[in-house]
Amino acid sequence: MEIAVVGTQSFTLGFQLAGVTRILNPPNEEEMQQDLRQLLNDKEVGIVVIDAADLLKMPDRLRIQLSDSISPTFLGIGTEQDNTLREQIKSAIGVDLWK
Repeated sequence: MEIAVVGTQSFTLGFQLAGVTRILNPPNEEEMQQDLRQLLNDKEVGIVVIDAADLLKMPDRLRIQLSDSISPTFLGIGTEQDNTLREQIKSAIGVDLWK
């Protein structure tokens, strides 16, 4: 299983330096939506990392699909407050680790 990272070049640079090879730098929101939909159906990808700010820009229907997806798992990370990872861990193991 691969890890994929989607976002701007500045967001994905650290992942590239860490050795992640599946990097997608879509130039606009439309292409980002297309890339995320393709990753939803890619059986080789286990985890998709995306900037939480970019994730919030996606249409509601796509965001729901991404958050409900188990394989691959979509992780929104960034500096903004986002409970996506917290909710995914809580859903997966049944315990809120932040309490």
